[in-house]
Amino acid sequence: MGTLEVRLRPVAEGDLAMLRRFVTEPGLIGLDWAGFRDAQAPARRFAVDGYLGVDDSRVIVEADGTAAGMMSWSVRGFGVSRFWEIGIALLPDWRGRGVGWRAQAMLCDYLFTHTPVERIQAFTHPENIAEQKSLEKAGFRLEGVLRAVEFLRGQWRDGWMYSRLRSDPYPPNV
Repeated sequence: MGTLEVRLRPVAEGDLAMLRRFVTEPGLIGLDWAGFRDAQAPARRFAVDGYLGVDDSRVIVEADGTAAGMMSWSVRGFGVSRFWEIGIALLPDWRGRGVGWRAQAMLCDYLFTHTPVERIQAFTHPENIAEQKSLEKAGFRLEGVLRAVEFLRGQWRDGWMYSRLRSDPYPPNV
């Protein structure tokens, strides 16, 4: 089995069905599913700006020419300091195949090339070992545990924060 060709591209109208699935199918995005959401919200957002906003955006992750999932980034910061927080959701058939870490590394490269931020961060769950490995392979470093940072599945849960700085080494084999 050869290496999959992974690329990022803007959301197209044909991707809206997949984005609706992410907000209406329990468990499709794994541990991050937080309950049913408005199924029409993806189409409304796409009509506004094609998911390419100033403070938050989404792109489609393609693997071998097929939509495999999506990535998002949102502005965060304190005072004049601004940085990006990224997230990824892959369809189950594409997990564990090297798509995620490559997409995360590519998005960091894109954001460092086209925006002046110094920091990109990502959160994951303590039990999500696959995502922890993916982030590390994409050049992120574990910074620490945020206790009781999100409410999911009826309880407050810890989150592990990772970051990648502009000055960090670029991950090999992307």
